Amino acid sequence: MTREELIQQIREKRSFLCVGLDPDIKKIPQCVIDDCKAELGDDEEYDDTLAIMAFNQAIIDATAPYCVAYKPNLAFYESLGSMGVAAYEETVTYLRENYPNHFIIADAKRGDIGNTSKMYARSFFEGDIQVDALTVAPYMGEDSVKPFLEYEGKWVILLALTSNKGSEDFQLTPIHTPLVGRWGPGNFMGERLFEKVLKTSKQWGTEDNMMYVVGATQGRMFEDIRDIVPHHFLLVPGVGAQGGSLEEVCKYGMNEDCGLLVNSSRGIIFASSGEDFAEVAAMKAKELQEQMAFQLENYS
Repeated sequence: MTREELIQQIREKRSFLCVGLDPDIKKIPQCVIDDCKAELGDDEEYDDTLAIMAFNQAIIDATAPYCVAYKPNLAFYESLGSMGVAAYEETVTYLRENYPNHFIIADAKRGDIGNTSKMYARSFFEGDIQVDALTVAPYMGEDSVKPFLEYEGKWVILLALTSNKGSEDFQLTPIHTPLVGRWGPGNFMGERLFEKVLKTSKQWGTEDNMMYVVGATQGRMFEDIRDIVPHHFLLVPGVGAQGGSLEEVCKYGMNEDCGLLVNSSRGIIFASSGEDFAEVAAMKAKELQEQMAFQLENYS
C-alpha cells in the first residue's frame, strides 16, 4: 500500500485506528473455544489455533468498518508452534481476501545482519503471505535495515521511542555528538539515543516507505520527534490499556496528512470475555474512531 492510498483510507473512514490482533489463548472467551469444539467431527481433535482463527475472524468482521489497519503480533502465534504460525498466515489471508483495503502490519521486530535480514524480508514481503509493513529493530545499523527497504510498496516501521517503562534504560540515554564549524571540534552537543536513531535512519528510507514506533505514553516527547521527522508516519501503541492519551498524541504528533496510526489491542479485542465479545469490540473501536474523527477535524 502506498502512502497516498493509506492517507486516502484515513480520510474516507475518518479514522487512523489500527487494531492489534494479539490473540492470547488464555484470554479468548470460553464461548469461542466451546463453539470450536462443538463443530468438530468425531474423528477431529481440538487445537487452540482453531479458537484463535475463530476469534480473529469475529474481531476483524466487527471492527473493520472503524479501522484502517490491523497489526498481528507474531509472538502470540509463534508461541503455539507451527500451528500458530499457520493461524497467523490464515489471518493475513482472511484480511487480504475480505478486507483488501486495510493496511496489514506484522509486528515481529526483526533485525539482524544483512543476509539474515534479507531472509526475514523475503518471508514477509514475498510469496503468498505478504504484509504491507514490518516492525524492525534499528540497533544493528543500516545494513540490517536496508534489505527491508528494497520492496516497492512495502514499509519498514522502526522502533524509535517505545511505550514500556524500560524505554528509559537505553532509548532516553544522553549521548554526545561532536560539534564542528564555529563551535570547534572540541565541543559537544547532547542528544538522546532515540534522537540519534531518528536522525540517522531517516537517511536510509523515505516518507513513503519508513515509519517509526512511538509509544502513546511519551506525551510531549512527540514534539521532539516531529522536529526530526515532521512528515513520516508514526505507529503509536499504548492508547487504552497502557494509559496513553489520544488527545495528547494528536496534539503533539499529528501532521497535515494525519501521520499517525494509533494501535489498540487489549482495549478492543478483550473488552468483553462473554458471548458479546465481538459486539463490544466493535463498540470500543467505534468509540475510538469517533474520537479520531474529531481530532482529524481539529488538528490535521
